Amino acid sequence: MSRPMTLTEKILAQAARLPEVIPGQMVTARIDLVYTMDLWAKDVFDHLKETGAKRVFDSEKVVIIFDHCMPPTDVRSANLHNEIRKVAREFNVPIYDVGHQGVMHQLVAEEGYLVPGVVAVGTDSHAPTGGGMGAVVVGMGATDAAVAMATGELWLRVPSSVRVEVQGEMPKGTMSRDIMTSLMGQKGWDGTKAVWAYQAVELAGETVKRMSMDSRFALCNMASDMGIKNAIVAPDEVTLKYLEGRARNTPQLFQSDTDAGYADQMKLDVSDMEPQVACPHSPDHVKPLSRVVRTRINVATIASCSNGRLEDLHAAARILKGRKVHPDVRMIVSPASQRIYGQAMEDGTFDVFLKAGVLVSHSTCGPCLGVQGVVLGDGDVCIGTLPRNMKGRLGSQNAEIYLANPAVVAASAIKGEIADPREFL
Repeated sequence: MSRPMTLTEKILAQAARLPEVIPGQMVTARIDLVYTMDLWAKDVFDHLKETGAKRVFDSEKVVIIFDHCMPPTDVRSANLHNEIRKVAREFNVPIYDVGHQGVMHQLVAEEGYLVPGVVAVGTDSHAPTGGGMGAVVVGMGATDAAVAMATGELWLRVPSSVRVEVQGEMPKGTMSRDIMTSLMGQKGWDGTKAVWAYQAVELAGETVKRMSMDSRFALCNMASDMGIKNAIVAPDEVTLKYLEGRARNTPQLFQSDTDAGYADQMKLDVSDMEPQVACPHSPDHVKPLSRVVRTRINVATIASCSNGRLEDLHAAARILKGRKVHPDVRMIVSPASQRIYGQAMEDGTFDVFLKAGVLVSHSTCGPCLGVQGVVLGDGDVCIGTLPRNMKGRLGSQNAEIYLANPAVVAASAIKGEIADPREFL
């Protein structure tokens, strides 16, 4: 009889064709999905060719998504895209190009590549976003991704698991992002103490069970910068409902054993949690909203793999409806995918934004890394739903970036200073 195992351990045991695994064990795991994007795809396929491979292990389990420099911002990125298109045809790999693009962590979920119970590899540190699906999704570099593309397998070290049980009804204006931002303030991010480095963070409890898939993805996404190996939420009826009509493979609904062992366990009551704000210049420089209200801002953005989903756009629209963005503020919104773009256009969300004075941009990662949409100059102060706020992240070394949930960003855009969304709800 196998030992009691956590959700992550069960998925890795299946992938390794073993009855059980233990933390610290090295395993050869089958990989069910490898996905990459425009910044890294050429490097990945260059390494793939160096292995002598003439094809990928399964063309239905490898996908390229243009998202970081989409559309191209200069000649260099335009040429890079052309090279990637060529290699995608050579290896018969599907590519999500202009008109079909989106943030890759969102697209692999909404296009049905990602299902519960799989092990997936993405060439970006925010790949753990997909753990909201009940899958083990890890970020890796170009070399490892190339090996996975060639063989369908990878060496992995089984991480220890941490369980966070979240209870209580989140107050108005507080969103799932705030839970992880609060935890990051306590446990540190990858650039500081990173207490949970290379851990599997399992998010559970009644509060998580009540969350939509959009909220679960945001929750797992925000864990990425804590240095974790993966974040994960147990799949349930909410997951299965999301997968209807989109799943490309059969979901496997693993659950942690009740007597599974964890390296750390904590309970978190969010009943009185106010929105959390990460202040310059670190994602773990976290303060409650009440301590930073009235800080002047002149740029606001809702975008990125953290909070560019339909639920996020709706949260902002509820506050912006019938109101105007402050005259000293420029606000930019970038939906996380073309599908979300279409939904927001059809349901009137964009109408609210346009009347409020918001610039609605295309689906891209650009606003998150300062290559398009949101580029800060000297003295600019931005508040956004981005995952990172290091100095110079969005352009000038002399700018400041505050990170917050979409409701806080919308309220702040109206007032021209960091504001409490409950004032408008």
